Amino acid sequence: MKIGILAYQGSFEEHFHHLRLAMSSSETQGEVLPVRKLNDIKVIDGIIIPGGESTTLGVLMRRMGILDELREVIRSGLPVFGTCAGAIMLAKESADAKVKMEQPLLGVMDMAVVRNYYGRQRESFQETIDATSIGAGKVLVPFIRAPVISKVWGPTEILVQLEGRPVMVREGNALATTFHPELSSTPSFHGYFLRLVKR
Repeated sequence: MKIGILAYQGSFEEHFHHLRLAMSSSETQGEVLPVRKLNDIKVIDGIIIPGGESTTLGVLMRRMGILDELREVIRSGLPVFGTCAGAIMLAKESADAKVKMEQPLLGVMDMAVVRNYYGRQRESFQETIDATSIGAGKVLVPFIRAPVISKVWGPTEILVQLEGRPVMVREGNALATTFHPELSSTPSFHGYFLRLVKR
């Protein structure tokens, strides 16, 4: 098994660490690889799109020639896990809480997101969520310049909520969180993603 992590920006090193922990705890043999160019996509069995700045992520993906190809392989079944900005990239609809904006999106999940919903960097916070639905129990997770999932439809399933708002959702082979699981104390979220890849 080879899991790629889009390595343009964001806390991709922490994702590497949590993936390796999840592989070890589940006795899964695998590699974790950085994804930066088109050829990198051709050798992976799943991909994580980390946080960062979603507009910049989209522009870089387009410039490096992987945006359209990645969209197609995800639609064809490649498992994907988007966190924070990565969740924005997966959404079919995106808006900003303050300004009207357009950005390149993968647009593979039936959900709408609002960027920077809680405010900018200084409004970032930690909150305990109940992730029992994926076997993680109650976990303290950080929301950093976090988006909010304002709407889901079609087959998108809400896995975890915070104060009535979805913070972790799944649609088939696609998984998204508005928080940063790689900065939590548990690899359970990455373990859940590995189970999707193994299916």
